[in-house]
Amino acid sequence: MRRKPLHGITMGILAVLLVLFMAVGVAEEERTDASGQWKYVVEDGSAIITGWVKEAVGDLVIPNELDGYPVTSIGDNAFDFCESLHSVVIPDGVTSIDREAFSRCSALKSVIIPTSVTDIGFAAFSGCESLMEVIIPDGVKSIEEAAFSWCRKLSAVTIPDSVTDIGTDAFSYCHSLTGVTIPSNVVSIGDFAFYQCIRLANVLIPAGATSIGMGAFQECKSLTNVTIPDSVTYIGEDVFADCEKLILSVKEGGFAEQYAKDNSITYVFTE
Repeated sequence: MRRKPLHGITMGILAVLLVLFMAVGVAEEERTDASGQWKYVVEDGSAIITGWVKEAVGDLVIPNELDGYPVTSIGDNAFDFCESLHSVVIPDGVTSIDREAFSRCSALKSVIIPTSVTDIGFAAFSGCESLMEVIIPDGVKSIEEAAFSWCRKLSAVTIPDSVTDIGTDAFSYCHSLTGVTIPSNVVSIGDFAFYQCIRLANVLIPAGATSIGMGAFQECKSLTNVTIPDSVTYIGEDVFADCEKLILSVKEGGFAEQYAKDNSITYVFTE
């Protein structure tokens, strides 16, 4: 298995966590706004949207405030499994799209993410099989684990320079993705980040990147060229497994050249 659940948390640790949880308090109970449409909770004077009173369908425009509270977050699982949702406009002021917020919205074709967003959470858009294009705005620092996994029609993605980490499985199983520009500030590419992106042809790893996680490009069967800078000092197991057309571009005498030799991957030298 690629991931294992956490084990071995003792009752003592759980007790401590419970005490801390009780000490800091919790967000208010879930509310319904004055229009009778939106469900939300209030935390630190801001609204976290938790869903619609009924299943969201069609074209969804999320408001920037609810009952006078500014909307700053799309909460965990807020719209997951809304299989008749076609498009989403997220308002300026939202800073986070939380865990599985829009996961498995299989008919979702477009989403507008504002520049205020800094965090795209775990599996936020995973399983949005109709999503074809995503523009990730400047300000987003991390694309978390499985954020866009199983978006099988996603063919165009723009990653801004603000991103420093591409999480585990971030774009895995994006079967229509043909090209991606990894921005200059990215330091690490997580395990299986682009696993089985079968139409991905060329990738340029930016200077400054230091690690490429296990299986990051495994089964990218159309991959013909990957440029690896000499800043990379770690390349995980099976990163390029089953990439039969691949030629690596590497610095002579560098870490990537030795990796290519050790793994019997064809390579050429960059200038």
